[in-house]
Amino acid sequence: MTDARTPLTGKKVAFLLTRGVEQVELTSPRAALDEAGAQTVVVSPSEGTLQAMEGDWTHADTFPVDVPVAQATAGDYDALVLPGGTLNSDALRTDERAVALVKAFFDADKPVAAICHAPWILAEAGLARDRRLTSYASTRVDLENAGAQWVDEEVVVDGNLITSRSPGDLEAFNAAIRTALS
Repeated sequence: MTDARTPLTGKKVAFLLTRGVEQVELTSPRAALDEAGAQTVVVSPSEGTLQAMEGDWTHADTFPVDVPVAQATAGDYDALVLPGGTLNSDALRTDERAVALVKAFFDADKPVAAICHAPWILAEAGLARDRRLTSYASTRVDLENAGAQWVDEEVVVDGNLITSRSPGDLEAFNAAIRTALS
């Protein structure tokens, strides 16, 4: 098992998000990967900067978009991280290019890590079926209806898929991502 000291130099990780992302679900995994030596990139269907949130109502910081989703390919990255946030996750699951990018990471059997509401895009992409996963409790029925085996655990690893429930699980989520990349 790896830890925060395991070097991830040479690894490149895409963070797929849009406006309304839950800030800590972006900043915590990103900091953990950056500190381990990985290069992290914000990929988005939005342009310019993104407004992050604390919960669903409070504006937090803004973050620049590094790569438009239309220009991103799974082949350019070693893993994909899907931060949550209700607004972010709902918008991404209706964006065809974002859904296609998530499918491409699964087709390439690369690690995909989704937290909180982010697993919604897995249901939209047809990737939740027969997967053991977790998410924020309010998305449970949606994921079960998409064929997932939903469980209430802080982090679930099913093959290349890593899922967690909420910001309270970030330590375990971050560790699982580092392990998958090492």
